[in-house]
Parts: sequence; C-alpha cells; structure tokens
Amino acid sequence: MEPLLLGVVIVAAGGFAFLNGFHDVSNSVATAVRTRALTPTVAVLLAALFNLVGALLSTSLALFFTDAGIGLPPGSTGLGILTAALLSACIWGLVTWYRGKPSSSTHALLGGIIGAGGASQLTNGPAMSGAGETVLLQIVLPLVLSPVVAYLLAYAAVFPATWLLRHGSPAKVNRGNRMAQSVLAGAFALGHGLQDGQRTMAVMLLALVGSGYATGSDMPLWVQLFAAVLLTAGSLFGGWRITHTLGNRLVHIDPLRGMTAQGVSSAMLFIGAISLHFPLSSTHTMTSAIVGAGANQRFASVQRPRVARIVAIWLGTAPVTALMGAVFFLALSPLL
Repeated sequence: MEPLLLGVVIVAAGGFAFLNGFHDVSNSVATAVRTRALTPTVAVLLAALFNLVGALLSTSLALFFTDAGIGLPPGSTGLGILTAALLSACIWGLVTWYRGKPSSSTHALLGGIIGAGGASQLTNGPAMSGAGETVLLQIVLPLVLSPVVAYLLAYAAVFPATWLLRHGSPAKVNRGNRMAQSVLAGAFALGHGLQDGQRTMAVMLLALVGSGYATGSDMPLWVQLFAAVLLTAGSLFGGWRITHTLGNRLVHIDPLRGMTAQGVSSAMLFIGAISLHFPLSSTHTMTSAIVGAGANQRFASVQRPRVARIVAIWLGTAPVTALMGAVFFLALSPLL
C-alpha cells in the first residue's frame, strides 16, 4: 500500500497547491484592482509570475518545517495522516472560496494534520512526534498573532504615509500610490510564493522521508518545481469571489491605504519566510492589513458584521479541518 499511498499524497498535494493559488491570488490583486492600479488580467498575470518566482526562490522554511516541526510515523500510517490532512484542507478551501470568504490554507492544513494525527493515536497508539516548544513558538504563535500585528502595523503606517504626502495634489498622490501598488502587488505575490509554496513542498518531503525516498536534509528539485508550477497554475485561474470581498466589502480602500496594506503584509511575509522561519498566512496578513489601513480613516467605515463573520471562519478553520482530518483518517485506517 505504501507506493499507492505515496502517489495519493503527491496528487493530493498537487491539488492543495493548485487550490492554494486559486484561493489566495485574491490577496495579491484585491487592493490593486479595487483602486484601479492594475487591470484584473494584468494583476493576475503579475501575481502568477511572482508566485512562481517566490516558490522557486527558497526551500528553507519547508526544510525547517520538516526537520523541526512535525514528525510523522514512517510507512502507511504517516502517509494516511498526510492524505487525510490534505483532503480536509482542500475541501475547506473549496467551501470558503464558494462562500467568498478569505481563509487560511495554512491553518486548514495544520488543523488537518493535528486531527488526523490525533485519530491515528486512537487506533495505533502514539504516532506523531515533534518538539512541542518549537511547534508552539515557530508555528502556532506566529499564525495566531500575525493578524493582530498586521492590523496594528497597517493602522499605524497610514499616519507617516499621509504626512509625507500632505503637500501633493490628490491626483498626483493617487497616481504615485497606484504605481507603488503595482510594484507591491508583485512583492506580495513573491512573498506568497515564498510562504505558501513551501507548505506543499514540506508535505511532499514528509511523505518522501516517511517512505524512505528522501532524507529530509535537502529538497528534491522536482518537488520544488511541482509545487511551484501548480501554485502558479491555480493563481492564473483566480478566485474572484474572494477578491470582491477583500476589495469592496470590508472597508473603503483608497490608493494610499491599499499601498500601505500591501507594503505591510509583503514585509511580514518576507521577514517570516527568510529571517524568522515563521509560517505566516498570507490571507490573514493581507485581510488584517486591509482592515487596519481602512480603519485609520474612521472605525465606522469598517463593515464590522462582515469582518466578524470572517474572524469566525478563521477561528473555526483549525477545529473544523481537524475534525475532518480525523474522520478521513479513520475512514482510511482499514487500508493502513
């Protein structure tokens, strides 16, 4: 069963990468399209290109996640955990896309792994291993705290940006901010490729290590190319339902605030991936930065009921996918 399950994990990981790009391209293009800095077609092509470059740029975060994050049992049990986790994350991504709600693929995948791992312990005894403190400090806390940090930074960054541009004419200022948004849309897509492209690489590497086909000390080139190409392919199709939510339904975004949100979220993704090895959710950072920058006008401008529903989805992502992961693993367990 192991070769068959390994093939299933690779196919499911490819589907996860495609849905990740399809689901999350909205984060890169929403503000630029909303403020007319870029046309929808150009924005999506730009996002797809830089997603590809970002996914090919580094594998350090994936290797860290594999080495120090979560240790899966070898053989069919570990492959079953990954299969169940990927299926739950893909289903959650499709449901939230259909409803037009931004949600984190990273939270969904992590929740699925935790749920499937917990179910495996019920049937097989202790199975998953990992440095608990490392998982808490390097994975869980950054994912939980990043929306708050993005909101506060974007809210605060509007003040110096407004002060620096106070003497410019509105038309000139808006034109300059739209040009900056065009650049920052590519920067955010690059950060998304750096962050989310390596999730798929990490899952595939875990599967290969558990099956004895890799050591985990380096990333096979074909794995990196596989993840990058499918992430890019998903980005080209684009999930416009979520783009409409981010650009129009949460808060009024002008070019200055769109530029601020993109700049803050891009910087966070780069620093998390390259310097700190923190897996950050591009969805959470961008959505929180948009709301933070928009709230700087006045808090009443924020569509609080819609924001509250999105936050509820964020809080429910990990528990729901954990439950689905457990159910999928128990359904697969007779084959393991």
